[in-house]
Amino acid sequence: MILTSAEDFAAALPPFGAVAGLDLGTVTIGVAVSDAMRSVATPLETVQRKKFTLDAARLLEIAKARDLKGLVLGLPLNMDGSEGPRVQSTRAFARNLERLTDLPITFWDERLSTVAAERALLEADTSRKRRAEVIDHVAASYILQGMLDRLRHLKG
Repeated sequence: MILTSAEDFAAALPPFGAVAGLDLGTVTIGVAVSDAMRSVATPLETVQRKKFTLDAARLLEIAKARDLKGLVLGLPLNMDGSEGPRVQSTRAFARNLERLTDLPITFWDERLSTVAAERALLEADTSRKRRAEVIDHVAASYILQGMLDRLRHLKG
């Protein structure tokens, strides 16, 4: 089920259990996961995109292996908040994924997540080659951490 607000997503989740953040690119999907208490997002892997059925199968394999309770997709809004073709593509991906799983799915504004990830990797003196390998799942962790912080705020 696709939920449009953090409040609805929080209500659909059990009290404990990890969730994943996804940074959907045209070539790759960055994946990050939280701990069971949903306090920290950790970059996990970058999935090379092939076609939807294979991409979804890999994501659901990760979800099953890690007993995930929900999925947070980064929503690539334009800097002015408007929606462009990439947002439509992300929403379509979510609708297609929704047919394959009962996990709650929601979106998180991903503006600047890749910029923040790039900055963190530069500060860590990560090589250009290594940055290219990890940028997507590091960006996914920024997306997920944003949602985790929001969920914690809702509990407070």
